[in-house]
Amino acid sequence: MTTRASLHSPWLIANLLAQISFGLLAMTLCLPSMQEWGAIFGTDQAHVQLTFSGYLVSYGLLQLVYGPLSDRHGRKRMLLIGLAIAAAASVMAMLSNNILTLTMARVLQGAGSAATMVVGRSMVQDLFEGPARTRVMAYIGMTLGLCPPLASLIGGQIHVHLGWQTNFAILAALALVLLLAAWRGLPDHRPVHASDNSHWLRGMLLAYGRLAHAPSFLLYVVVLAATTAAFYVFLGGAPIVLGSYGIGPDGIGWFIMAVPLAYIVGNFLTSRLIQRVGEQRMMRWGQAATLSGITLMLVLGLVGTRSPLAVALPLLLTGFGHGLINPPALAGTVGVIPALAGSAAAVAGLMQQLTGAAGGYLIGLVPHDSAINMGWMMLAFSLVALVAQLWLHRRH
Repeated sequence: MTTRASLHSPWLIANLLAQISFGLLAMTLCLPSMQEWGAIFGTDQAHVQLTFSGYLVSYGLLQLVYGPLSDRHGRKRMLLIGLAIAAAASVMAMLSNNILTLTMARVLQGAGSAATMVVGRSMVQDLFEGPARTRVMAYIGMTLGLCPPLASLIGGQIHVHLGWQTNFAILAALALVLLLAAWRGLPDHRPVHASDNSHWLRGMLLAYGRLAHAPSFLLYVVVLAATTAAFYVFLGGAPIVLGSYGIGPDGIGWFIMAVPLAYIVGNFLTSRLIQRVGEQRMMRWGQAATLSGITLMLVLGLVGTRSPLAVALPLLLTGFGHGLINPPALAGTVGVIPALAGSAAAVAGLMQQLTGAAGGYLIGLVPHDSAINMGWMMLAFSLVALVAQLWLHRRH
């Protein structure tokens, strides 16, 4: 029998962090290889880009399926199924000899990886309570903040020295290692209504119907989604803005890296202070830091300051603020109706993907000879998050 002490062991937390990170790692490890896939497979960049878009779509949409199924049939079972699919898809990608096969493999890989994110978040709800839950969510935020830059850096080196197929071989091996770690190291949580014999599709629709009638859940999702959209506006707009300030491709990453690093610091501080400060005050501090950073960047742009530091330094505050907001908001989404934690994590994950994609698209519709347009758009999304948070705290 699993004891409460063992549930809070560092090994269990490390296992959960590894499971949740796999999807983001699979998404970004092979990104450097995309520059050469056009030449390798004799196709254009638009078809190469479909390998990434296909992964994102299946990764987002399949979370809506895994969430309710994990509520109904158990977290561990769905996680093992997802990892098995991801391992098989990674082998398929490694052996691909044309862009169509590679695209299909990436779509299947995203479908399997979706289980790791939604089930991992749901298991945090199952295994931890109160401030401990928010603390683990903060650890998740720190880990996910490190994944994209590290995976891109490592993936590029592997591509150059060992070939692009090696990245997929590593992902296949990692999926199998995580499958073993989940099988041996994670508790076999049985949901309260696992014995429900109704049709799985009806159960899924009922679960999402209950969540749609939970105002607190919807407000937590709005906070997360709008905050994510503001960050994706930055990711999409910063390279263009920095380029207009004379920063080349080899230097852009250093300035963009500042925001994820500040986000990691914010998550770390949340993990340390959440028990003493409380979730509502932590989120208020986060909103204050977020809006202060964006406003300062916007003011500097309006007065004509054309320097990359006028973008990166103010947005350190914004990244830090996001690190204070997201862990309590993530914990809140899965904690409103604990029996539907899987469905809740799926909705939150999908909405973050969709609003992030929308923010990344909208920023491309306006000119960026300065940081002003990017600042206004980031401010608009952040104000939506602020309004939702104020409404949420008023309900509490």
